[in-house]
Amino acid sequence: MRSARPVGLLLSAAAVALWAYGMTRWQPLTEPLGPWSEHLPGNNAYWARDLRFMAIMAVPLGLVLAGRGQARWSGPAVVLGGCWIAADVAIDRADPIGDDATVLLAGGGYAVLGVVAAMLLWWERRTPPRREPGTPPASDRRVLTGAACVAGVLTLVAAAMESPTDREPELNQGALATAALLVALAVGAALAAAPARTRARVGLAAGLTALSLLGVLLVRATAPGERLLPEVALGAVLLTGVTLLAWDWPGGRPIWWHHALAALIALVGPLVFLVATGITMMMMLPIGSALTELAGNSPINAADSDLLVSLAGLLSGLGVAVLLARPSVEDRRQLR
Repeated sequence: MRSARPVGLLLSAAAVALWAYGMTRWQPLTEPLGPWSEHLPGNNAYWARDLRFMAIMAVPLGLVLAGRGQARWSGPAVVLGGCWIAADVAIDRADPIGDDATVLLAGGGYAVLGVVAAMLLWWERRTPPRREPGTPPASDRRVLTGAACVAGVLTLVAAAMESPTDREPELNQGALATAALLVALAVGAALAAAPARTRARVGLAAGLTALSLLGVLLVRATAPGERLLPEVALGAVLLTGVTLLAWDWPGGRPIWWHHALAALIALVGPLVFLVATGITMMMMLPIGSALTELAGNSPINAADSDLLVSLAGLLSGLGVAVLLARPSVEDRRQLR
C-alpha cells in the first residue's frame, strides 16, 4: 500500500499529540486529594495513565505501518515505545500542567519521532529491500496483521475505560479519541497487509472503519457495568474485519469458513486473554502499583487493585495476534 508510509507517520504524530494532551490535561484530574488513607484512590483511578500509555503504544504501531511491516522499522519502533513509557513515568512525576507544558511535550515528542523516522528512512535508503515493489513478503504481512490485532484489542480497552466515579466528561473524550486512533491503525495495518489493494478491499476498509467507530460510540453510550456485550460485539466485528482485509482471497474470494473460525476467535479470544492477563497481573505482577509509586502518585486503596489495563490490552492483543496474524493460506494450515 503506497499510502502506508504517510498514513502511518500521520497516525504516530496524532498519537504524540494525544499523549501530550493526556499528560497535561487529563492526568491532573486523576491526582488524589491528599495522602490520607480515606482519600486513597480506588479501581481505575488512574484512567488517564492507561489512555496515555495506549497513545504511546500507538506511536510504534504507526511506525510499523509506515515501515510496511519491515523488521528494520518494527524493531526500533518497539524500542522507542519502551523508552517512551519510561520517559512518561519520569514526566508524570514532575506533574506538568497547562498549555505551555502541552506544547512543550508535544514539541519534544515530535522531535523524537522525527529523528527516529529520519534515521529509519536513511537506513532504508542505504540498504534497499531485495524484493519486487508491490509484493510484501510473508513475514512483513504477518507483522502488519499482528499490529492490526494489537490495535484492535487495545481499541476495546480504550472504548470500555472506566473510572471510580464514571462522571468525568474528559474520560469520555479521551476514550473516544484514543479508540478512534486505534481503529484507524487497525484498519490501516490490515489493509497494508493485503496482497493487493483492490476496490473491494478499500470499500471494506471504509465500511469497517465506520462500523467500528459506531461500535466505539455504542460502548461509550452504554452505562458502566453493562458494556460487556457491546464490547464483545465491537471486538468481533473489528478483528473479523481485520482478517477479511489482510488475509489472502484465493481466486478473488475469501475462504469463508476460515473467516468463520476467525470470527469465533475474535468473539471470545480478546475477553479470555484480557481476563487471564488481568488476573495474572493482579496476583503475580503488580506492575501498576510499581509505576504508581515511581510516578510519585498515591497508592490505590488496599481493598482495590492497581491494574494496568493498557498493558493487559497489549499482552492480550499479542495473544490474539498469535492466532489471527496468518494472512496466507499456508500460515493458517500450520494451525491444523
